[in-house]
Amino acid sequence: MRHLSLIRSFHFADVLTLANGGCGMGAVMLSVMHARDDRVLWLYLATVLVVAALVLDFFDGRVARWRQTHSLFGRELDSLADIVSFGVAPATIAFAAGLDSAPDAAILVFFMLCGLSRLARYNVSAAGLADDEGKVAYFEGTPIPTSIVPLLCLIAGVAADTLGAIPIGGTTLHLLVLPFAVSGCLMVSKTLRVPKP
Repeated sequence: MRHLSLIRSFHFADVLTLANGGCGMGAVMLSVMHARDDRVLWLYLATVLVVAALVLDFFDGRVARWRQTHSLFGRELDSLADIVSFGVAPATIAFAAGLDSAPDAAILVFFMLCGLSRLARYNVSAAGLADDEGKVAYFEGTPIPTSIVPLLCLIAGVAADTLGAIPIGGTTLHLLVLPFAVSGCLMVSKTLRVPKP
């Protein structure tokens, strides 16, 4: 019976957040399918799912505020969905697309950990940054959904059939992994303040 009470506690905004996370997990699965089948279509579809997750993420907070159903549960759920859709999924897509050398993998793990840290920092600092109405005026560092930018750069490279491989010693660094490194650094920046819509 406990699971039924949990289901009854979900609001419409939470359903949108769950759909966001579902899109992220679908993108991970499609990336694995690309690695198995070597069909670039799976990468494109995975990217479409991350874009869909971005749209859902945009609306879930607005729906919660509109219906006055925002809660600590919803905020935590949103962060968990975001790390899947905008941290794990883009890194997995990039790795499956060919950014799979040791330096590439290290940068992708760094990117994902920055996103994870960014979300955790926001969750513990949001109350202190909120105004009298409970609204946070700005983000410290770029929000994790901005990871769509390095992902789209990657997909443009995949479409152009170039990842920008540079031999380094006995391995390779791909230039298209660098936007992920920059994105990670911007997410954990404490000096960069981004107005919250």
